[in-house]
Amino acid sequence: MKIHKNNLYLDDVKTVCNMNLPWEKLTGQSLLISGATGMIGSCLIDVIMYKNKEEHLNCKVYAIGRDVERAKARFEYYYDIPYFKFIPQDINQVVEHDLGKVDYVLHLASNTHPVAYSNDPIGTITTNIIGTNNLLKFAVGHNTKRFLFASSVEIYGENRGDVEKFDESYLGYIDCNTFRAGYPESKRCGETLCQAYKKQYGLDIVIPRLSRVYGPTMLTNDTKASSQFILKAASGENIVLKSKGNQYYSYTYVVDAVSGLLAVLLRGANGEAYNITDDKSDITLKEFARLAANIAGTKVIYEIPSKQELKGYSKATVARLDNEKVKKLSWCAATEIKLGVWKTITIIKEAIK
Repeated sequence: MKIHKNNLYLDDVKTVCNMNLPWEKLTGQSLLISGATGMIGSCLIDVIMYKNKEEHLNCKVYAIGRDVERAKARFEYYYDIPYFKFIPQDINQVVEHDLGKVDYVLHLASNTHPVAYSNDPIGTITTNIIGTNNLLKFAVGHNTKRFLFASSVEIYGENRGDVEKFDESYLGYIDCNTFRAGYPESKRCGETLCQAYKKQYGLDIVIPRLSRVYGPTMLTNDTKASSQFILKAASGENIVLKSKGNQYYSYTYVVDAVSGLLAVLLRGANGEAYNITDDKSDITLKEFARLAANIAGTKVIYEIPSKQELKGYSKATVARLDNEKVKKLSWCAATEIKLGVWKTITIIKEAIK
């Protein structure tokens, strides 16, 4: 079953569409979205296209990605309609498409899992710096109203032991003299680039900082521990935990991540960063593993990670986000983690069938 035909997923999409957001800001407008076929980008596009279909939002989506065939498969049900256009593009190359005025640019493209960091550390860095710069230049040249840069919990680094949760002003420790630092350091640099364009060109920018996101739109090659737990559970296999599992993290269901992005895009203040996270979904890695195993009726087993896997792992052991700032935008997550993991496993299991 294709995800767009799954009633459980459709109900989630409808929930976002029914949120009390200033949707009128998107009516008749255009969005350019990088990372369109990724977990968050594809879900966001589903929401906009459903809103177009059911409520005549008339919002044009320019979806950027590198793989045409993947895009055709993922977006087959609206690939050829007027309000959707897929643009094959490596954003590390100059973005030169003549699209006229583009009202909003959302940069969601990035390597986001350990094997990608390990196998392509240069591509991880360039997407977050060169790719961001290319899209910022594009935004300035196309009179964009607002630029959204999707950042990450990883920019906070390691908890120095002085706070329980990271607010938007916190700065922890990152050892920059390692290849694994390429992801958080390049995300930090991407944020700074956005501020530079705000100062030098007057570009309106907002920066949502996402916690660890999971959900049914995740890619099957995603090597994050939580994603592997879910994929194993959906296949009815034992959950493999490759550490003691004491890492204590914040998580967000993908549909809530999308609604959070929209809240920041449409209500956030120019130049501000906002943590997007569910304060009811802070959990240790071993608790996440047990949750997935209980839903699937399987067991948690322990294995030693390979050297390649270890290279891509985050060094942070406690990384919980404070979401008081984003709550002031009248946003909160709708799906606590037990329900979110159950939905994700259920939807993926159906897709596998």
